[in-house]
Amino acid sequence: MGLPIPQLLIVGLGNLPLPLTRHSVGHFIVDSLASRLGIKLSSQKGGYIGHGETHVGETLVALTLFKSKSLMNISGPSIAAAYRNTSRDPKSLIVISDSVQHIPTKLAVRLGGSANGHNGIKSIISALGGEQNFWRFRAGVGNGGSDMATYVLGRLSSHEKQFWTQEGLDLVITEIEGVARKIS
Repeated sequence: MGLPIPQLLIVGLGNLPLPLTRHSVGHFIVDSLASRLGIKLSSQKGGYIGHGETHVGETLVALTLFKSKSLMNISGPSIAAAYRNTSRDPKSLIVISDSVQHIPTKLAVRLGGSANGHNGIKSIISALGGEQNFWRFRAGVGNGGSDMATYVLGRLSSHEKQFWTQEGLDLVITEIEGVARKIS
C-alpha cells in the first residue's frame, strides 16, 4: 500500500462584493488555481468550495479550495468550519491573503506566527481557538501610503491579474507542492 495522499485546504481571503481588488487577491488566486487545476467551485452555506485530487507539480494532492462568503475581517468562523470538515492538522491549511508589506507580485510564504496586523488572519486565528501554526501565502500588493483603505480596495492592475494567473500562479503551485511534501 502506498503513502497516503496529502490533503490540503487552500483558502483565499477576500471580499465577494469587491472582486478583483487588491484586498481580494486571495479570492482571485483561488479562482485561478481552480481554473488551472480543473476544480469546480460550488456555492455552499459558508462559501464557495471545490475538491479534487490533482498533481501539483510532481506530487498527487487532495485539494480543497475555499472562498468565504463572509467579509474578510469576519471570515474566520466559516474558514474554521471548512477546516474542521477537511483537515486534521493546521499545517495542512494554506491561507492566501493580500500583503501591503510586500511589493506587488511578490509571494511571501511562512508557517505560523502572528496575524501581523491582518484582520482576516486575526479572525481565522480566533476562530481556530488561537491556533497560529498554519501556512500563510502573502501576495504582495504594495503600500498605498496614507490612504491605505482606498488603496487596498482599488482594482488589481492588468499586470497583477496576468501575473497571478501565469508566473505568479506557477510560484503558488510550487509552494503548495512544497507544503504537500512536508506534510506527507
